[in-house]
Amino acid sequence: MRPNSQAAKHRSSHDTEREFGGTLGAVCIPIFLPLTVLFLICVSRSPEASVLQWPPPLPSADQLWEPLAPVLLLGWIGLHALLYLTPVGKVSEGLVLRDGTRLKYPINGFHGLCISGVLLMLLLGLGAPLGYLFELLLPLAVCAIAVSFLLSVYLYIRSFWAPSHALALGGNTGNPLYDFFIGRELNPRIGNFDLKYFCELRPGLIGWVVINLGMLMKEVELRGSPSLAMILINSFQLLYVADALWNEEAVLTTMDIVHDGFGFMLVFGDLAWVPFTYGLQAAFLVVHPQALSSLGAAAIIALNGIGYYIFRKSNSQKNQFRRDPSHPSVARLETIATATGKRLLVSGWWGLVRHPNYLGDLLMALAWSLPCGFSHLLPYFYVIYFTVLLIHREARDERQCRAKYGLAWDTYCRRVPYRIFPYIY
Repeated sequence: MRPNSQAAKHRSSHDTEREFGGTLGAVCIPIFLPLTVLFLICVSRSPEASVLQWPPPLPSADQLWEPLAPVLLLGWIGLHALLYLTPVGKVSEGLVLRDGTRLKYPINGFHGLCISGVLLMLLLGLGAPLGYLFELLLPLAVCAIAVSFLLSVYLYIRSFWAPSHALALGGNTGNPLYDFFIGRELNPRIGNFDLKYFCELRPGLIGWVVINLGMLMKEVELRGSPSLAMILINSFQLLYVADALWNEEAVLTTMDIVHDGFGFMLVFGDLAWVPFTYGLQAAFLVVHPQALSSLGAAAIIALNGIGYYIFRKSNSQKNQFRRDPSHPSVARLETIATATGKRLLVSGWWGLVRHPNYLGDLLMALAWSLPCGFSHLLPYFYVIYFTVLLIHREARDERQCRAKYGLAWDTYCRRVPYRIFPYIY
């Protein structure tokens, strides 16, 4: 095969739209986000745990490297690659691609989570020091960042052998820095092994709850038993990850899979950002234990439960409507016709706000931070970051839907004026 030299000629108007700050963002984000990951881990382990401390707590060279770290990371990725290829669970088809075909995806991520859990319990039973993950956080993060860069370089190079219809609309601009960051190829595969789909929900997401468990075991080593705050954070985030994997098929209709190319943005997010920043609360509690009353715990559990209910119900309604609008659970919902032939929901959860799933997500994010108390800003990094992320993602959705649905989208916005927060935004 030879690189597709004609790829740059096959562009739509979408290709000229630069997101995330265009070239400047494509240069700065791959520099500053990895440094942010390392900075946040260092802060979570420092006595002050202050994100405003200057100079910031800098690690020594020997704290950044541990020979065991790459072995664990690559072994973990290899384990989940094998579990991905295991012929269990069903095989589902994705949405129709530009060439009229549908790709097939194994729906077995929840099996991978369960098998990982069994293996971890066996290791704990054999006396494995899982709490040592606390000491390995920085070296593991460094290795995950390195793997993210290496995989991104591979994906960028191989994309020049991909046919033009296999390229992401927004990732084929001709600007190498921007295309490397945003991702040129939409669904890069090695045989039937889909690299983007694998990274989206497997090693990083499941790795997140493993790191959390390691933080819990470190707390047991230090204090004899896990705190109520640590138990709540582990439980809430395990529920979130288990839900994502139980409903794995739903990811096939998300923006990440359908629209975005697979470049540094998603690779780094999946393999480094998610496992090492989403669980900062657990790492924080190892060094900064927090007392939590029964009443406070009950209120936080209720908040997480409400958020989860909104998140799950709204996502299930959306996914059911996308796959089968005639299903009894969605057939009676009010809709608006569009010029594309598709219809927009204007009742049920999606008549409340335009993104009720984001609302549920943010309520859960707040519940994950509250067990850490109010004395430090660091545990609230996730909910602050996630609010910014979802508002940005909502703006991306808005642009794409307005371009796709035209006047029908304007009608929908008049019917459903609030974007995420009812009567607020």
